[in-house]
Amino acid sequence: MTLLLMAGGFGSRYGKLKQFDGFGPNGEFLMEYSMYDAIQNGFTHIVVVTHKDSVEKIQSYLRERLPAHVALDVVPQVIEDVPAGSTYDPDRSKPWGTAHAVWAARDVIKGPFGVLNADDYYGQQAFAESAGFFNDTSHTNNYALVAYRLDETLSTHGSVSRGVSETDGNMLKQVTERLKLVPFEGQVKDEEDGTLFKGDEPVSMNFWLCRANIFDFIEKRFTEFLASSESEGKGEIYLPKIVQEMLDAEMIGVAVVPSNSQWFGVTYSDDKEFAQKELAGKVDKGLYPSPLWG
Repeated sequence: MTLLLMAGGFGSRYGKLKQFDGFGPNGEFLMEYSMYDAIQNGFTHIVVVTHKDSVEKIQSYLRERLPAHVALDVVPQVIEDVPAGSTYDPDRSKPWGTAHAVWAARDVIKGPFGVLNADDYYGQQAFAESAGFFNDTSHTNNYALVAYRLDETLSTHGSVSRGVSETDGNMLKQVTERLKLVPFEGQVKDEEDGTLFKGDEPVSMNFWLCRANIFDFIEKRFTEFLASSESEGKGEIYLPKIVQEMLDAEMIGVAVVPSNSQWFGVTYSDDKEFAQKELAGKVDKGLYPSPLWG
């Protein structure tokens, strides 16, 4: 099993590249805890998609730390990496989005893989649930969303965007992106249109369990995207939208797998102190060694 970590964001609201900021007691990156938890649950291949200028640094940093039996690939996400025959605005500097980040790893991933954000903490049980999904032969052709409770994924420092999920039993029907969610009188409110949520709704935190056939679909959709007005300005192609389109076309089924884990992230710089305290507490409880890699 492979874990792909998307580490190409600019961290505009955080103020710097948060995926390479120190959060653990010994300065560990948040993504190192995802790697550790994945390896503990049988993942044997780590892929990091990042800025081209960070590839050698991250490759060297991680190779010194990861166990020898774990394969490692660090892949650049570059503007120039587009399908053959496609064109784009040569002045563009913004990356093409999360679906493009996944597509960037097409040459190094051949089987089932989990994909998530490098700057979030997903919790140990989430990786156990993910391994269980991949090892269950009844799910051979299915994808999955590792889902979290909406009210457990908010920030006290500002609004957040979340993919709120609509389900049919344990299968996903639709994910709707809500861009300005905040706590509100014991519930959760979308400040854009006033919609209220109870808080127990399953949401996407960009932790998806995928199959390698996604690469061909992304390439097809990316080609269409570049040929349309969608790609103008700062337009991006998003992973949740790709999964939704494959679901709508009945190419895949998408199970909703409860994470049974705590999630936290660092959308704002003020979130860092909370993340550091949480990780230190988990180390104190013996849930992680310190330093993480011994």
